[in-house]
Parts: sequence; C-alpha cells; structure tokens
Amino acid sequence: SSSSAVYGNVENLPTRESTQGMPESPYGLQKLQGEQYAELFAKLYGLDVVSLRYFNVYGPRQLGGSPYSTAVSAWCHAIYNETALRSDGDGSQTRDMVYVGDVVQANICAALSENNIAGNVYNVGSNTSISNNEILSKLREIFDDLDVYTAPWRPGDVMHTLADITCAQEDLGYAPEYSFDDGLEITLSWWD
Repeated sequence: SSSSAVYGNVENLPTRESTQGMPESPYGLQKLQGEQYAELFAKLYGLDVVSLRYFNVYGPRQLGGSPYSTAVSAWCHAIYNETALRSDGDGSQTRDMVYVGDVVQANICAALSENNIAGNVYNVGSNTSISNNEILSKLREIFDDLDVYTAPWRPGDVMHTLADITCAQEDLGYAPEYSFDDGLEITLSWWD
C-alpha cells in the first residue's frame, strides 16, 4: 500500500505514475522509499510485488477521530458526535476521493493479474476530484445547521490531487465503479 502523498505538490493533473515524486511530508517520503524497496526486491530477487498508490480513500468503517483522518471520515465523525467540523484553509483544495470498494477492486486486480507487473507502481483513484468546499456543500444539503470552523492550512498538505489511472486500467483491468455521491451515501448509511 502506497499513497498519492509520494507526489507532493504537482503542476500537472491528472498525475501519472512517471511524475517525479517530491513528498511534502514524512509519510509521503516513507511511502516512496517503500516503493523503491519493492522495485529493488522485484529486480534483484524476483519478488512478485506491486505498489498501489492510493489517493484519498473513504468509506464505511473508517473512523474519523484521528488528526490523520480524511475529510470525509473526520466530518462524518464530527456530525455523528455532534461536534464542529474543521475545515483547513479556505476549502479550495481538491482531492481524488476514491471509495474503498474501488480500492478493494484494485487490490484484487493486482493480485490476480497475469501480466508481468512485478516492481511496478499504479495509481488507485477515481480519476475525478472534488474540493473540500464541494463536499461540505453536499453535507449541508443532507444535514441542517452544520457547525464548521476554519483552521489554518496543515503543514505538508498538498493543494490538489487527481489520479491518472490509465496504467491501472490497462495493466490491471481496474475500473472504478463508485461516484463520489454513491460512495458518500453508502458511507453515511454506515454511520446511521
């Protein structure tokens, strides 16, 4: 399991796997190093391993009480615990939000692939992005009187993520099935 955090702030969106990684956080750096180890072990020892760069995963059973929680899980946690929702910066940052069911599909596709993919990396995203403000707007349509407060930008956060999933589609047969709205509906149902 790797992460889109390996990219850091990039200029070209959607981001391809060939984009030079410049992590903005220790987490992203650690994930990039893990990918490098996997590639080296595949080359030297024939280890059958791939690295899947998950973008912003959300879905049922994802608790939101940690400072590292994604916006969706943190906001669901706040809503159902009747606390204020924290919005970092001005809310204009965008994320490629990928539903957990699509992430599961990508893992199964990689595990069952008959292609020679050892040592490769693949983006796992939805190939769409949504801003934090848009997510909050959707939540406001569902829940009355949300209490949202603005917090400072978090160090190490990137402004925009958007996966180019062409390689995963071609090599793995990966095909995301869930729109953000569909995934959000399922996620909210779990919290009820």
